[in-house]
Amino acid sequence: MKCLPPEYFHQINVFLIILSTFSIYQVNSEGLSECENRQCDRTVGFGGSPDENGETTLDSLLIDGPGHRTGAVAALRHVKSAARVAWTVMNYTEHSLLVGEKATKFAQSMGFKLKSLLTPESKEMHEQWLEKKCQPNFWKNVFPDSTSSCGPYKPKWKPVDHSTTHSFNEGNHDTIGMILVDENGNVAAGTSSNGARNKIPGRVGDSPIVGAGAYVDNSVGGAAATGDGDVMMRFVPSFLVVELMRQGKSPTEATSEAILRIKRFYPNFFGAIIATDINGNFGAACSGMEKFHYSVVRSDSEERREREVEVVEAICENIG
Repeated sequence: MKCLPPEYFHQINVFLIILSTFSIYQVNSEGLSECENRQCDRTVGFGGSPDENGETTLDSLLIDGPGHRTGAVAALRHVKSAARVAWTVMNYTEHSLLVGEKATKFAQSMGFKLKSLLTPESKEMHEQWLEKKCQPNFWKNVFPDSTSSCGPYKPKWKPVDHSTTHSFNEGNHDTIGMILVDENGNVAAGTSSNGARNKIPGRVGDSPIVGAGAYVDNSVGGAAATGDGDVMMRFVPSFLVVELMRQGKSPTEATSEAILRIKRFYPNFFGAIIATDINGNFGAACSGMEKFHYSVVRSDSEERREREVEVVEAICENIG
């Protein structure tokens, strides 16, 4: 199950080949890596979502259900496969998360090659943003006025504005989230993202954070999230969804409740959550979009089902 339209996963045969070749835990990282290589929607992998300095950095998270192990990287520079580095963190260290330049040095020490994550397209994105006087951006309560000029900025003495003017949508931010359940009922999940476009350098969203970007419990199931990570991570929604399923709620009911809790504080936020239990039941809910697409792949029947989800007040409901 993944948080991107099916066409971005190339052909279903690619996933099935990966599924038949690797264990569920390697499928997790290799599936995400496939999307990173293909720059899915330009919101995953290299060459997308440049920050204020024009640099692309990557975030990824992997979770292994049976051992409840995790590996993650955030603000990773100069390495194209964040998911594989996260897998390396999980399997060759006792840590859960490595960040920034030190994560890059770790990756290099483990054999990863350093490469530029910039492309002509990402350079053009950044140049256009500068030409628009750095609009939109993620600053507030600063001078000069961040809504009409570029920085550098300085803090105002008396911050008064607690609102946000930045708009998230499918074009400027997305995440691939995968949840896998094997024939033995073991669960794994993972995410990969290049973050929010025009973000302040150093920003880390929900994707690489356990319980926010994704979460699993091997006796229950798993969940993964996408959208405005700065808002969503404040509610650890993936963890909440799994706990709600533990209490007996269906994946659709659990994801809907998690979305509703966020909307009580941020009624206009943009985001979605997918979930599946260990029995193969699945569902999703979303906010701030008309429809949300996700894919379900059953390797035994080589069947792919695309579900369209329509927003009904605070939740998305399956069509058809």
